Amino acid sequence: MAFMECRFNSAVLLKAVSMNVIVPLTGNTDEPRKVMYLLHGLSDDSSMWFRRSSIERYADRYNMVVIMPDGGRSFYTDAVSGENYWTFISEELPQTVKSIFNLSPDKEHTFAAGLSMGGYGALKLGLRCPEKFAAVAGLSSVTDIKYRFRDKSSAGWHPEFRRIFGTVSQVVPRGNDLFDLAQKAVDSGKELPEIISFCGSEDFMIGDNRKFNKFMRKLEYPGFYAFERPGSHTWEFWDLYIQDVMKFFVTGELPEQQI
Repeated sequence: MAFMECRFNSAVLLKAVSMNVIVPLTGNTDEPRKVMYLLHGLSDDSSMWFRRSSIERYADRYNMVVIMPDGGRSFYTDAVSGENYWTFISEELPQTVKSIFNLSPDKEHTFAAGLSMGGYGALKLGLRCPEKFAAVAGLSSVTDIKYRFRDKSSAGWHPEFRRIFGTVSQVVPRGNDLFDLAQKAVDSGKELPEIISFCGSEDFMIGDNRKFNKFMRKLEYPGFYAFERPGSHTWEFWDLYIQDVMKFFVTGELPEQQI
């Protein structure tokens, strides 16, 4: 197992950036490696998955390369007033990873997952870039940006939301509403990535997730799987269920008791 801290210059962000990378050294290295882009939450950075979970052991178990980039507090979005983190995460980063590590960019070997803000980013990657991902996963995901704009309990986020997304009326046309993106993805007739979602029944994001899950079932999105488990917005929850996510990515095997 190799763990690497990579620092490189981003032409998109116009600054030096970082990513942490886990590369298993076992398994058949002659075959294309499965690669998972693993996105952090709002208050975290590129080191947090490695520091707070056992992701290195899970990467070894499933023989997956794990790419953990730093997304700042960007919601992995090209900001109305700020940096272009969507272009960075969806275009520049995969090309950089391919150049440095010579990893296959093929859809069938590429996955994305994340927690909270990172769950939003991973779902958006799958819905806006279906040609690039075999499957994506969200843990305790922020799924309803328009609701969070209006929700009084999320008032602390509102200045950042205005900087990133602009106004509520700009969320859909700028390609940042997961509901609209899912509708357009299904209507497109394209081959879509599978989506797996986990959220804790005591998580403050559970309402957002239930609404999104209901919408996806009504939409009949092919290959959408949602799971509600005891737990809240904690690393104990994310460390536990990222294992199910990785198992699904590698084997296609789903947990029991889908909601």
